[in-house]
Amino acid sequence: MKRILLFLVTNIAVLLLLGVTANVLSILLTGTSLEQTLGPEYTNLMVFAVVYGLVGSFVSLLLSKPIAKFSCRAKTIDGTEGEAERWLVQTVEDLARRANVKTPEVAIYPGEANAFATGAFKNSALVAVSTDIMRQMSREELRAVLGHEMSHVANGDMVTLTLVQGVLNAFVIFFSRAIASVLASGGGERRRSSSGTYYLVVMVLQTVLGILASLVVFAFSRRREYAADAGSAKLLGSPSPMIAALRRLGNLRPGVLPDSLKAMGIAEGRRRTSIWATHPSLEDRISALQNLDRTEFL
Repeated sequence: MKRILLFLVTNIAVLLLLGVTANVLSILLTGTSLEQTLGPEYTNLMVFAVVYGLVGSFVSLLLSKPIAKFSCRAKTIDGTEGEAERWLVQTVEDLARRANVKTPEVAIYPGEANAFATGAFKNSALVAVSTDIMRQMSREELRAVLGHEMSHVANGDMVTLTLVQGVLNAFVIFFSRAIASVLASGGGERRRSSSGTYYLVVMVLQTVLGILASLVVFAFSRRREYAADAGSAKLLGSPSPMIAALRRLGNLRPGVLPDSLKAMGIAEGRRRTSIWATHPSLEDRISALQNLDRTEFL
């Protein structure tokens, strides 16, 4: 609930920040406020940017669990299916208690080595693992992977990442259109006479600003992965199982998740950390775990 309130407050803050920033920039560049340049379209553009950027992202988050199940063909389990499934459910229950959150839904999906967590609320989440990661990892390693995913859940990372993405979407939508309006000679009749220029500039700016926004999202996602690794170490009382799990992942072929879930997976499969990656390299993650303060686990 706190993160939902944060989302609502962020909507209001984004509206105010967009308005103030855009008007200041317009006055500095043209001597006229953007509100004067656009006229009635100014308010419409602000509302459209926030609704499409923030609300659109949040609706996707609310639908994330059913979308994840459908796209990965994940099957929810309750532990009655067999010994391996019973261990999986009991392990998630234990980790949820340690993380002080309600036990999420547990699911298994067919595919190569990967695992992910998703859901709009940390007390109503979904944790899923692939059939291959269950088969290839030891139970200690798999428990560390589940600890990593439970750390994502406990930290509310799904909501936070959506919030970051939504805010950046709103900025991209607003500024690409606002700047295009100024460059296309303002509003009114002049704007309509320059509609071709306006839409061309919008396309270019939306692409450029969208790429820059993606780099911010990727950087945030990489920091989030380091935190989830450390969270798994704390839940298990030692970084060793998570280090072993990451080393095992390095010897496995990582499963490719749908685009909507890539940032939520345990691994992305890159050999090196890249500004275009949602995850740091496995080597960098292992190094970060090895450098954790060991006194925290005594």
